[in-house]
Amino acid sequence: MPESDGAGAQSTRRSEAKRPSMPEITEPYLREQLERRRQELRRAMASPALDAAPAALAELLRDVDSALERMDQGTFGICEACHDTIERDRLISDPLTRLCLDHLSGPEQRALEGDLELASRIQRGLLPQKELQFRDWHIHYEYRPSGLVSGDYCDLIVPAGQDGKLIFLVGDVTGKGVAASLLMTHLHAMFRSLAAVEIDLKQLVDTGNRIFSESTIAGQYATLICGSAGEFGEVEIASAGHLPALLVGRNGVEQLGSTGLPLGMFPAARYAVSSARLDPGDSLLLYTDGISEAQGDGGTEYGVEKLALVAGEQYGRPPREFLAACMRDLETFSSGARRADDQTLMLIHHTGSHTGVESAV
Repeated sequence: MPESDGAGAQSTRRSEAKRPSMPEITEPYLREQLERRRQELRRAMASPALDAAPAALAELLRDVDSALERMDQGTFGICEACHDTIERDRLISDPLTRLCLDHLSGPEQRALEGDLELASRIQRGLLPQKELQFRDWHIHYEYRPSGLVSGDYCDLIVPAGQDGKLIFLVGDVTGKGVAASLLMTHLHAMFRSLAAVEIDLKQLVDTGNRIFSESTIAGQYATLICGSAGEFGEVEIASAGHLPALLVGRNGVEQLGSTGLPLGMFPAARYAVSSARLDPGDSLLLYTDGISEAQGDGGTEYGVEKLALVAGEQYGRPPREFLAACMRDLETFSSGARRADDQTLMLIHHTGSHTGVESAV
């Protein structure tokens, strides 16, 4: 790697270590996008408003034609310097790129690193308050990206009216790096907009799945738990292929499994809603697979059962302390190893006494 390779570029390259091959997922979409861009360029160059085709447009058209030729030859997505695969999320954002990260020039690497850092700041700005109190509910979460940007989705949506329900969401989109972070921001904007319409939970997830399916490319999907918390300890949950939520009560821990397929697989998929009632002191624990699949010595996974055991021992503790204990146990298990995936934990705790709406960082 050249000396000019910064932390942002290194993070992106590491995050793509397990990426799927380009032809498998993204090439049909990229071909469609390139052909559409070629049509637009030709239309612009033929416009009577232009006396002559600007050189910049002509150069762009040559680049698009070249990319389509590489698709026909089977060399699209291959670095012209080292003949290795170009990072998938970079091709999605710029299908004209012809070099992998290792062979970008110093200025190009620094520009990419700046873009990644800006994307990271934007993504952090989309996160909700880390600690929220709403009526009988006290919510806290831990959000730990494995790199500069994250594919984990985490949000809390407080109702505008006094009789509304708090909506909580935790999800995980396919892939890593910038492409995954773009899908995460898409989910954030989509569910914020839908929640403002004040539809019920089933409609929220059904409609969200249809929109997500129709606005992403083949092979892109997201697992999700979307739930609502009512006034007297009742919760509703729809799970789109996500890991089971853990209901932590006085008598133990209950797993609440998935009620449907991941978002984005089929536009017509429908989701069942399950219900539960939390007594004062009970909690609902949500997490992503960066927690359950974290590895310890010998490559063993932390696992849902281990998380449930630790969570059961924390019954009745304040959410901040509850999650801190879970994260300490996870870090002990992992022996301080670098996180291979984004990690998110969210705890929805029923206090049993109205406290109004109050938030703290």
